[in-house]
Amino acid sequence: MFNMPNSPLKQKLSPEAAKAKAERDLRYAKSPARRAKKADSQAQRRAAKKNGRSIEGMDFDHRTNRFVSVAANRGNRGEGTKKEGNKNYKVKRRNG
Repeated sequence: MFNMPNSPLKQKLSPEAAKAKAERDLRYAKSPARRAKKADSQAQRRAAKKNGRSIEGMDFDHRTNRFVSVAANRGNRGEGTKKEGNKNYKVKRRNG
């Protein structure tokens, strides 16, 4: 997790648990599906900027296939993340 000393979001984990979580988070971030989403998001951002769109403070939403605010792109629009799955995402570029 990010080093945010005064943040209320900082988890209070034992050193062993923090190390295990860091390893799990890194494995997830490097998974083929996550890497494909990241590469696709970066390409979408580059294309939008090249076309002159103002996308500051926005994320590319792979579910709706458009740019939305950062807040709107979290937690499945208030329904939580349990319903989300890979079938709901449209990624044009697949790595691996």
